[in-house]
Amino acid sequence: MDLNTISEVVAVREAPDTAGWRPGDAWLGGGTWLFSEPQPRLRRLIDLPSLGWPALTVTDQGLEIAATCTLAQLHAFAASDDWLAARLFPLACRALLGSFKIWNAATVGGNICLALPAGPMISLTAALDGVCTIWGPSGSRALPVREMVTGPQRNALAPGELLRSVHLPVAALRSPAAFRQTSLSPVGRSAALLIGRRTAGLELTVTASVIRPLRLSFPAPPTAAELRDAIAAVPADTYHDDVHGTPAWRRHMTFELAEEIRAELA
Repeated sequence: MDLNTISEVVAVREAPDTAGWRPGDAWLGGGTWLFSEPQPRLRRLIDLPSLGWPALTVTDQGLEIAATCTLAQLHAFAASDDWLAARLFPLACRALLGSFKIWNAATVGGNICLALPAGPMISLTAALDGVCTIWGPSGSRALPVREMVTGPQRNALAPGELLRSVHLPVAALRSPAAFRQTSLSPVGRSAALLIGRRTAGLELTVTASVIRPLRLSFPAPPTAAELRDAIAAVPADTYHDDVHGTPAWRRHMTFELAEEIRAELA
């Protein structure tokens, strides 16, 4: 879609000028959502891919994922054999059902910042204890992905702030993990997406069925009853309600998928 209110596109070659942010500005990553519908309030786009950030950087501490890393780049990443949870990367990428054009343009950072409950990059990075590096007029700050998303299409970024990268710690990447996802139709938007990691107990991250990422932590492997009790305690208004699934159905599927994960990782 043409954005006919845009009067300027800025290709950034160095660190973006967050202090120069003004009303009507938008950070441009892949643009797959930005160009999908009218944006009458926007006047200027600031192009982030022109910065040339490395998409994926492996360190002794884990994996740094640039906000401009595309789904195609993440899907193609070849992790070391001991990063057991890296097998979730292609599963999460395929949960975003799009054409090859979308996969080669849509970015990890854009999926997180858009903050749709069904955003699979939110699910993946929240489940693997991802921490966001955020740049803004007041400097840099760190924020867990689970706190970055505050509700449907709402995030914790202040005006002028942008997501620079997400760090996944090596301890989470080495954990055995299980992935479950469901939707109302074979090619529909995720209505429930759960990821579990086996630690001394179980770390279960619930997304898509709820309005923001939810973490249920068990210090020891939970029984089926303990898991059901923990999910039953989730307030009813936490479940998302839209055309892709009613809250009652999403809650039911959360119980079902969580038990499958518990059994797999037991």
